[in-house]
This record gives sequence, C-alpha cells and structure tokens, in this order.
Amino acid sequence: MNFLPLIEQKREGKILAPAEIQSFIREFTAGKIPDYQMAALLMAIYFRGLTTAETTALTLAMRDSGDVLKFPTDPRPLVDKHSTGGVGDKVSLPLAPLLACLGFRVPMISGRGLGITGGTLDKLDSIPGFQTLLPVPRLTELVQAIGCVMCGQTDRMVPADKKLYALRDATGTVPSIPLIVASILSKKLAENLHALILDVKFGSAAFMQTREQARELAQAMTALGNECGVNTRAILTDMNTPLGRAAGNWLEVKESVACLKPGRADLPVGQDAPQRVPPDLRTLVLTCAAHLLVQTGKATSLDAAHRQAAACLDSGAPLAKWHEMLVAQGADLAAYEKKLARDHTAPALVELRADRTGCVARCDARILGEVIRDLGGGRLTKESAINYDFGVDQLAKPGDSVQPDSVLARIHAADAAQAETARTRIRAAFEISDTPPQLPPLIQEVI
Repeated sequence: MNFLPLIEQKREGKILAPAEIQSFIREFTAGKIPDYQMAALLMAIYFRGLTTAETTALTLAMRDSGDVLKFPTDPRPLVDKHSTGGVGDKVSLPLAPLLACLGFRVPMISGRGLGITGGTLDKLDSIPGFQTLLPVPRLTELVQAIGCVMCGQTDRMVPADKKLYALRDATGTVPSIPLIVASILSKKLAENLHALILDVKFGSAAFMQTREQARELAQAMTALGNECGVNTRAILTDMNTPLGRAAGNWLEVKESVACLKPGRADLPVGQDAPQRVPPDLRTLVLTCAAHLLVQTGKATSLDAAHRQAAACLDSGAPLAKWHEMLVAQGADLAAYEKKLARDHTAPALVELRADRTGCVARCDARILGEVIRDLGGGRLTKESAINYDFGVDQLAKPGDSVQPDSVLARIHAADAAQAETARTRIRAAFEISDTPPQLPPLIQEVI
C-alpha cells in the first residue's frame, strides 16, 4: 500500500477510515511497511490523537492481526482483570484462582515488568518449573479443565501490538491515550471475554501520575470495551504507596500465597508480620472479584458480591486451585514448597529500622520501585536479566505506629555492599510523623 498519504492525513489532523487502519495494521504486521514510516505515523497520532471510531478500528485490527482464543460453550463466564502497573501489585496471583472457584473461566494473559513496574510473568517465573509460555490448544484446555491459566502472549496473539509497542518504546510515543487503549484492549479482546475489570493506577509510581489522567484513560478503555461487547468496568486506585508489604518477584509470590491461606487476614502486626495479609491487598483482590460477580449477573449488589468473594477466599478452595494450576503449568511443587518455607532466598538480607517513635506518614512507592529495579529485581530495558529473589518486604505502611528500632523494611540483595546502598536510598522513602496521617482511600473511583 502507499502509506505516505496516511501519515500526511494524520499529520494534518484528518480522520483515517476503518478500512485504511485495517490495511496498514495488516501490512505492518506482514513486514511490508518500514519501521521509520510507522514511527512517523505513531508520532502524528501522539500529537493529533484518534477519534473514538479510529481507536475502535485500530484496536480491532490489532486484535485480528493474529489468533483469537475460542472456547467451547460453557455456563462459566470468561473474565479477566488488567492493571496498568505499579510497585507491589500482585493482585492477579490470588485473584485468578479465586475467580475460578467463584465459577468463572480466567484466561489471564499477562506481561512482564519494565522499569519500576512489576510484571505478573516475572513473578510466576520465580516459581521453580512454572511454564508461562503455552500453545493456544494447551491454554484453552487448562482454562476449561481448571478454570484459570496465567501465561504470556503467544507469538500468534496480537502480533501487531508487539511490533507497535517496540516502536512506541523507542520513539517516545508510549504516553498516548488512544495507543495505550488499543494496546491493552486488543490483547484482552483476543481472549474473547464476557467481562473485564480494569485497575487503573495513579500516583508517584504509576504510569498515570494524576487522578485526572487515570480517569481519562479509564473512561476511554471502559467505553471501548463495552462498545466491543465486553462488559468493562474500571477502578481508580492509589499508587503513591506500594500495594501490600512486599515488592519484588518472589517476595510478592510469598505474599500472594499468604493471601490465599484461610485465617491470615486478621493477624496482628508483630513477629508474625511476614504471614499477615496486608488489608490493602485483600481489599483489592476482593473488590475486583466482587465487580466481576456483579458485571456477569452472578451477584445483585457489590456488598453481596464482596461477602461471597470473601467467604470463598477464606474457604481454602482458591489455595487448592492455585496448587492445581501450578502443577498443570509444570511447577516443581516440592521445590516450590521448599523455597516458600525459607525466610529469604537472596544472598544478603539487611533491615532498615526506625530511629524514633511516631507514625509512618509516607512510604514512597517510586523510590522503592527504583531501588528494587537497581538491585536487579526489575528491568531497565526489555533485554535486561532480572534476579527474582531481590526486593523488599516487611514494609511499614502509612498509618503504622513505630518505635526506635522498629523494622521499616527488609532488603533482599546480592551482597552486603549492595544491600547497604539500597538501605541508604530506601530511608528517603519513609517519613515518620508525631501524629497519624490522613490516609487517602485505596479505591478512589469506579468507572
């Protein structure tokens, strides 16, 4: 195709027809449009934007650039959740088996982390033997048999997005609402879902820094998802503070497993802190489940849905489902249990302690995310190797009372020198005040 006129049209702010969008996505995916021309179009979109109709056409063209999952007729609705990413966000891990136990099918196709945002696949890769790359027939087989699967995007699923995202990342065009919407929803629509819950985060460690930006993205995604036939809802959540008390791949797996264990929610803070389920993590897991119950007609109100989800989570069934999923996806359960029983698996462990009495007023997620990345627990580029055992846990959170020598964080690192450097940096993430802070709600809006 002659691609230059389309670049010129969008450069001048003109609207592209659905057939034109379908054509250039098909040609680009097939390698018939050079990267430099597509980069020019992406920059034009960044500055000129896309209409709702253009965004819809782009999303569907990207979805149809590869395989779309097909499942047999089944009374269990197909559902999923997507988060825009943050520090300590491990909600997907306990949520998938919980949803399976609530009578859903969950083809949870996830991604890897980049920068300070953690990726679900990286967390799963910290589990000995767990396979995150599954062929489509095996993926659908496991969803039908177990109710949930957690894996990565296959080479044949939404290949247009892989190529476009690599270009966006290299050309400074990532922060474009229409391109973000198309990237996220093309992958979710390829799962053939009945309902989708979106966790759109904002704050210091989020992709969207302000609530207003997050709302704009959430509104665009929910509108398009619903228009495409998927019951879509979004929640806006705070990401100025890490979610939970652990951040770092394996440490987040451990906290997720604790969330699945019955009777862990009300343990007091103290020596058993590693086994205590942070209330913010539990709240977000149950909220996502409750919304999906309402969206699919399995519950008539959010309150009733929340009670139903909480009873299921506390029953122990989701933990058994988690183990079933691990075995089905190749995990070495004996090695996993042995690793889970260890207090720490990194070579070096140091503690950051408070130097005064007071209340934690701030625990800066951005600083912690940057330190974890620099420890080797995250990626600077897509090609970076990561160490799954590095990170922080036993985090003191805003509102916690502390005494001199109270643990504010434990740092898991490669050696003592690296851990000490991280401890110095992490100290700046904490602020201790004489009076308890006014804490913002975790979930600030539903769209």
